[in-house]
Amino acid sequence: MRAPHSPIRGVGWLTGWRLTFGGYDVAWDGALATIVEDPDEHVFVVLYDVPDWEETSLDQWEGAVRGAYHKVRLRVQTLDGEIVAWFYVLDGYEGGLPSARYLGCLAEAAERAGAPDDYVKELRERPCTSF
Repeated sequence: MRAPHSPIRGVGWLTGWRLTFGGYDVAWDGALATIVEDPDEHVFVVLYDVPDWEETSLDQWEGAVRGAYHKVRLRVQTLDGEIVAWFYVLDGYEGGLPSARYLGCLAEAAERAGAPDDYVKELRERPCTSF
């Protein structure tokens, strides 16, 4: 919805990073998703082809302009080989719990994108607030 002219390019794994949560968002009533380096972990990701003109809009929406997130370029393992993509990484502290609603949205998106069942199950079972 935030980048309607950016089609899905594929899926893959971000190795050496893990999904975590940090900061706090009033609209979601909980911590926000981010990634942190962890050599023993991996994160399932969906890749999009984002044109330059839509990237600027997405940066504003995600708070990169305000300093809430910064962008990093990382290597993603796909079935077609390695690809370099950019990711938004939260500039806030790691910690806090996401709301059940937010976590549910992440799990549903991962499931729709074809994430392995055990990965989706692990997302759904993560600790969260009851909001």
